[in-house]
Amino acid sequence: MGDCDVVDMGFETLHDGQTIQFPPAILAQLGNDTDKATVCFYGHVDVQPAKKEDGWKTDPYTLTENNGNLYGRGATDNKGPVLAWIHAIDTYMALKKDIPVNLKFIIEGVEETGSPGLVKLLKEHEKFFSDVDYIVISDNVWLSRKPALTYGTRGNAYFFVEVESGKKDLHSGTFGGIIHESMRDMVYLLASLVDTSGRILIPGIYDDVAPLTEEENKLYNSIDFDMEEHKNNTEVNTFLYNTKEEILQHMWRYPSLSIHGIEGGFSGVGTKTVIPSKVIGKFSIRQVPNMQIPVVEKLVRKHLEDVFAKLNSPNRLKVSLEIGAMPWVAKVDDPQYEAAKRAIRKVFGIEPDLIRDGSTIPLARTFQDLTKKKVMMLPIGGADDGEHSQNEKISRLQQKIETLQKTPSLHHYRHKMMSQFIYTTYLQRTCIENTSRVHEAAVKYITKYCKQSSDNTTVTIIMVQK
Repeated sequence: MGDCDVVDMGFETLHDGQTIQFPPAILAQLGNDTDKATVCFYGHVDVQPAKKEDGWKTDPYTLTENNGNLYGRGATDNKGPVLAWIHAIDTYMALKKDIPVNLKFIIEGVEETGSPGLVKLLKEHEKFFSDVDYIVISDNVWLSRKPALTYGTRGNAYFFVEVESGKKDLHSGTFGGIIHESMRDMVYLLASLVDTSGRILIPGIYDDVAPLTEEENKLYNSIDFDMEEHKNNTEVNTFLYNTKEEILQHMWRYPSLSIHGIEGGFSGVGTKTVIPSKVIGKFSIRQVPNMQIPVVEKLVRKHLEDVFAKLNSPNRLKVSLEIGAMPWVAKVDDPQYEAAKRAIRKVFGIEPDLIRDGSTIPLARTFQDLTKKKVMMLPIGGADDGEHSQNEKISRLQQKIETLQKTPSLHHYRHKMMSQFIYTTYLQRTCIENTSRVHEAAVKYITKYCKQSSDNTTVTIIMVQK
């Protein structure tokens, strides 16, 4: 039997004082057999803003298929992966097969704004997570066309820096040249944060970055990463670095600072000769282990205040931290990762890449700290899916594998994802046993439960033997 609860996530107070309610979270459970392992899946259904005029070829909120790809906001981040897990359960039920583990779900709707309220939820629903053995997150993508397992993510410290010169906007012809303009101060402040090589200019910001160990450095050598293909996928002409190792390390294990925009003034089509009275600059720092948010906030605030003081401007400066999400890293030799490696080797016939993700998955670190459970990230999306970008997509079949049938149907795509899930969770229960014995048992187990679908079509992507 299954249970599902809708949990209130509280309210947010906007800058103008308006209060809005957060979307509720969903806590669900399927199965409570004490002889089975319990796996908790995390996903989110909120998305980044999108408009067709931003450069989308289709309506971002109407799922559209083209050449085997499904285009739409949230297709890969994160509605598609959430549905993949739900379809996996649906498949088991359609085949009238017993699900080999107990399943729990936590699905939220405010991940893209830092998951406010989730810490409170975890603390108030401690019993819900008490019997969970492993936590699996499918909220990121492969690095290439090769299956991957993710063992780390960067954090995110998102800042607003506000400069106010007066109570109303002014005419540049009447007042230009005789006042301290807020936009001019803002441009100077933002330009002081990072240089043209991408190095952050805030004093002390690199002091707590974890050193690169020899063991970690070796992981980069075998990773499948085509620099030219990555350029084509991102549609840029050049990168800041020239080697695979440098690019991956600066994507994953070193901090970066990105300037996102300026609110205020005029940004529409055409011209408008206005001097804005208040502007808000927005930037974020993707921090890495062992950086701490309070330390980062203190360093950022001091740097901006020092730079602003040198301008001798009478305008008012305000710096605020809007999002503070910690980085996360796991051990690649933990049992759940060893099990997942075996699963991918059996399903795809290749060794998975062990990668990090430059983006932020707030709940990974939160789960690890509050529940003390083992966390694993099992990517489903493709490297070229374009999460957070225009024309976001997810492929019906991310990759053609030799053991797959030729037809790239969604049916097979779902089974491919489930094959990883089945094999991984089975081995999670038995990975501490002798490896060869576990391997043999898993082969028999999966062959027994996943040999044929109800319509007599061979599910070759689940078969662990060719």
